[in-house]
Amino acid sequence: MLALLLCIHTGSYAQKKGNKDKEKEEKTEKKDSVDNKEKNKLKKYEDVIKKEMQSQKGFITTFYDKKEDKYFFEIPKTIYGKDILVVNRISKASADMRNGSFGLVGDEIGQAVYRFEEGPRNKLFLRRISFTEYQPDTTAAMYKGIQMNNVQAIAKAFDVSAINKDSTAVVVDVTEFLNSDSDVLYFANQKLKERAGMGGQQNDRSYVKFVHAYDTNLEVRAVKTYDKGLNPTWNNYTIELNSSFVLLPEEPMRPRLADRRVGYFAVGHRDFDVNPQGVEPRFYVKRWRLEPKPGEEQKYLDGELVEPQKPIVFYIDPATPKKWVPYLIKGVNDWQKAFEKVGFKNAIYAREAPSKEEDSTWSLDNAKYSAIIYRPSEIANAMGPSTSDPRSGEIIESHIFWYHNVMKTLRYWYMVQAGAIDERARKPVFDDELMGDLIRFVSSHEVGHALGLMHNFGASHATPVEKLRDKEWLTKHGHTASIMDYARFNYVAQPEDGIGKEGIYPRINDYDEWALSWGYRWLPQYKDEYEEEKALIQVVTDSVANNRRLWFGSEVEYQDPRSQNEDLGDDAMLAGEYGIKNLKRIVPELLKWNTQPHKSFEETQEAYGALLGQFGMYMGHALKNIGGVYHEVRIGATVGPQYEPVPYDKQKRAMAFISKELFKTPEWLNETTVYDKILYSFGIEIGKVQRNIIDGIIRRSRMSTLLNSEYESDIKAYTLTEMLDDMDKAILTELYEKENIDFYRRNLQKIYVNRLLQQTTMEDKPGLITGPYE
Repeated sequence: MLALLLCIHTGSYAQKKGNKDKEKEEKTEKKDSVDNKEKNKLKKYEDVIKKEMQSQKGFITTFYDKKEDKYFFEIPKTIYGKDILVVNRISKASADMRNGSFGLVGDEIGQAVYRFEEGPRNKLFLRRISFTEYQPDTTAAMYKGIQMNNVQAIAKAFDVSAINKDSTAVVVDVTEFLNSDSDVLYFANQKLKERAGMGGQQNDRSYVKFVHAYDTNLEVRAVKTYDKGLNPTWNNYTIELNSSFVLLPEEPMRPRLADRRVGYFAVGHRDFDVNPQGVEPRFYVKRWRLEPKPGEEQKYLDGELVEPQKPIVFYIDPATPKKWVPYLIKGVNDWQKAFEKVGFKNAIYAREAPSKEEDSTWSLDNAKYSAIIYRPSEIANAMGPSTSDPRSGEIIESHIFWYHNVMKTLRYWYMVQAGAIDERARKPVFDDELMGDLIRFVSSHEVGHALGLMHNFGASHATPVEKLRDKEWLTKHGHTASIMDYARFNYVAQPEDGIGKEGIYPRINDYDEWALSWGYRWLPQYKDEYEEEKALIQVVTDSVANNRRLWFGSEVEYQDPRSQNEDLGDDAMLAGEYGIKNLKRIVPELLKWNTQPHKSFEETQEAYGALLGQFGMYMGHALKNIGGVYHEVRIGATVGPQYEPVPYDKQKRAMAFISKELFKTPEWLNETTVYDKILYSFGIEIGKVQRNIIDGIIRRSRMSTLLNSEYESDIKAYTLTEMLDDMDKAILTELYEKENIDFYRRNLQKIYVNRLLQQTTMEDKPGLITGPYE
């Protein structure tokens, strides 16, 4: 009986299995039939790509049918799954679209990474790739989970028109893709489009200008016309936009993990594997890939200077005025010595852009080239952004922006900071040599950013103030340890010190060379970035402990007075005293230094405004010491506090300095030869400076810090009560001494009392975060 049951059961199972196999075969045959039908829909290659079409070979081969005005891409299957960085920029701008510093040639208006992949039913997909949660190691514990929870968006689906003869590539019609207002190309960042006041694309006035193909990149240029958007007062805009498809390296550069004690820009992602019991953000510093030429690796490791496989080259925009080109080039080349200390010679240089006759393929928009772009703009600025590989931090290219009007700012900076010690600064138009020197230093600063370096606002604090008057010391060390500081010119030096330009201008210095070495030294001896990180952490710890000129002070240190914009030396009050001595020398000369017979007195007014701003900065530098907190970024292996109040005597001196130089009316600023020529009122202008400082002192975050120091610190604290007593005595002096109060002092007292009332009666808002800008 049992045998019979087994036979029946087995026979039943076999029958079911057979039915399933048959169903599976039928489905497979049906699918094959569908696939064959889809394949039959494809045209022959020669029916799509005709002999008369214009073609360009590259990593993507392009075809243009002039008669039909159609574009085709032949995409090899070998690049399926490869990472392609798409960068969109403004190539030619409209004056009407500008919004602040945005809206000029070279501005980036979109950036993302994409991959081509084969889709069903003869489709070719273009996926947008996110690196927020990035795990390249397929053996990592969390790899599968990360992939399943990070399905990448299909940004575009193309119909395959044909397959090439050896079936190694597909042909797609990209005419509509290139002509449309795409979220892949052109204004992919819609917020920037809105910022420019643009509405929808006007198709009848928009067209593709050209497509150029190269070995590792493809460039698309289009003329685009947009309507005026929602605001009826806006105009239509016609501009030229460029989209670069850049094939990223198949093998990403080994990343270098960031250390907060070295100031580098970084790219980051969430890492689920580095911490077995949590999630950590991981940051890779942005840097160029510098590696020894093949065959010279051992020479490099032995300490010999070698050339890199691919040097960093900046081209100077052909639109740059010729007389400034040599200075911009020098600003780039000045980094060569720093790279020699990393072990590379000829690692970086600049050259003029080639003419069409010299190189017809060269273009500012070609992503193969980095450039310094000259902008005819009233914006007084310069910028050094870069584009990097999000997988590793490798910088792919950089467009440094040089705004024409930055020269006006440089002139006023130099006049009010160095006019007392450099007679070249005492004229309405600087000589080309002086302006060229100033352009050169700003160029070097922006190149530093393009190399990945952030501002180091703490660099100047390593210099004792009195050394800023020592000619021999300055010749050797310079007035700040980093060109990445905002420590423009040596305003501490006095006329009798005889300081030359080597002690006035910033230069690439100790911190810059050290930071470059940390970021760029080739370290093949470590198996991966994590092993490398352990060694480099110790390098930073030891280096900074032994040399304070290598200390990095971030520009976002809101409470640490050692990290400040435009400050000099290790004592803001002493530096400010010297600076004010020089301002007192400059004020009577302002009219003479800024007057031209054929012009009005606008330049005198702007120069006086710059001088008032400089005076205000000295007050602000001192202010940051009051309630200030020193911040030392520490790791577990280092000793000492991470946060510590500024010493009592320094805070006390800061209040005394402000009381003496600002609360006691600075009558020396009331220069009648200036005020009878300009639309300024001394009372109003000095009142603005006083209000800014009083508002900065009487602020909840600062008062809270003073209270914390008083009750939670073991060292002697400058208390909130003592600070208010000192302010009372400085501002309400006449009340204590029973004296008459003049107009300027009465205005100061009103500002003080109003601020106290404001802070006393201001209601706390739910969720309010008190900070440096409340």
